[in-house]
Amino acid sequence: MPERRRCDRVAGEPEARRLRPGACLDRDAEQLEKLGYAQQLLRDLGGFQSFALSFSIISVLTGAITLYGYGLKSGGPLLMLVGWPLVTLLTLTVAMSLAELASAAPTAGALYHWSSHLGGRGAGFATAWLNTIGQFAITAGIDYGLAEFLAAMLGWTGRPRTLLLCAALLALHGALNHLGVRLVARLNDLSAWVHIGGVAVLVGALGALAPHQPAQFLLVSHAADGHGLHYSFAIGLLLACWTFTGYDASAHVSEETRDPSRNAPWGMVLSVAVSGVAGYALLLAVTMSIGDLGAAVAADNPFIFVLTSALGARLGNALVCVAMAAMWFCGLASVTSNSRMLFAFARDGGLPFSRRLASVSPRFRSPHVAVWTSAAAALAVALWADAYSAMVALSTIALYASYGLPIFFRLRARQRLAPGPWSLGAFSPLVNLIALGWIAVASALFVLPPNQLAGWTFAGCLAALLLYWRLQMRARFKGPPFSSQSSTGA
Repeated sequence: MPERRRCDRVAGEPEARRLRPGACLDRDAEQLEKLGYAQQLLRDLGGFQSFALSFSIISVLTGAITLYGYGLKSGGPLLMLVGWPLVTLLTLTVAMSLAELASAAPTAGALYHWSSHLGGRGAGFATAWLNTIGQFAITAGIDYGLAEFLAAMLGWTGRPRTLLLCAALLALHGALNHLGVRLVARLNDLSAWVHIGGVAVLVGALGALAPHQPAQFLLVSHAADGHGLHYSFAIGLLLACWTFTGYDASAHVSEETRDPSRNAPWGMVLSVAVSGVAGYALLLAVTMSIGDLGAAVAADNPFIFVLTSALGARLGNALVCVAMAAMWFCGLASVTSNSRMLFAFARDGGLPFSRRLASVSPRFRSPHVAVWTSAAAALAVALWADAYSAMVALSTIALYASYGLPIFFRLRARQRLAPGPWSLGAFSPLVNLIALGWIAVASALFVLPPNQLAGWTFAGCLAALLLYWRLQMRARFKGPPFSSQSSTGA
């Protein structure tokens, strides 16, 4: 007779339930089985680790720093004062809307599964591809941005050398993710403290040692060349909008998270809220330390320029290195999230070479083929986009669109998804509407010049996906197992 294995204990469960001889499922695995999937991935993440993953991908020490110059040139100090908190509040409505869905159906497919269940196979197919494209682009933006900082620190010039550094970073992030979620989880725990400590050190050093502008300096605006103040300010919101992407990572690792109906939603919402506060403190501290606004705007890297001018070359560069460490962790977490989306979509036959992409390493229990595909696709995006702002604009609009679809279908068909323990209750429809309005505005803003390349690329992707769906996948793609049920049973 096969030996019975002891199930992992789950918070709030006095004794894990045995469902059949020779095997056992804890409460989380049983919930996953009701959604149509067997437990394949290693379920080893706790609540803090779920938060840490999304917090690491948001990474205010990545988005707020690599795009600091873009924001400064587009809106000036006023953008930092007003734009960041505005986007933080609006993004919270999106995160809360998605958190409800994550609580009701905690699977690795996340947004793709929710859209499939609420809007049908076609809606799920579109959501999965948009999220996949956005995650390829966001991973490319993170590691390419870090490569630019590394090149500047090393004194290297030219795009080929930057691309070489980007490829090396992606290869390292792929290797670590291949080795399994347990290693990545430990690194993400460290990442969260690096981000929190890094922001504290940067803000503290600038507050104590740098000369400061008067408070009214934050009301100064600046327009990008060839654009009016209002237009320039609007497109400058890309600084905050791109930073606040990737928090769906907590949902994508639901099948590796204990008690995901509670931990995944809180991971998403808290990562946005904490990042909003930390990022605002950082941006205000850096902006108030600008000595010469004209020189900072004209600098090749305004963030490095401000730090080295305000604190001296040695201390300024040391603090830049702290920020670069946070960027490295951000790229690592992004590959984790991206590969889980690929794995889940391939598991249901939605991608070319699905069988290979859905395979799991027998030794490390990681979706290793999906991991390396994510890294390779990110490098392809980096090769495509010569303009860094176009790269991050593409990731922003693709991800925002993938966030908007399940929220829209949830609003339209609320009765088709039983709520989980994390719920907005009666406020849910209002929050959903605000979230959808913000997604529509942001998506329109970031296809405008100077980011029209992102717009044309996004339009081309949509046209290709429509043809792919109608000519090949409409008859073949069945969607996730629970997409035809009237209730998830979660």
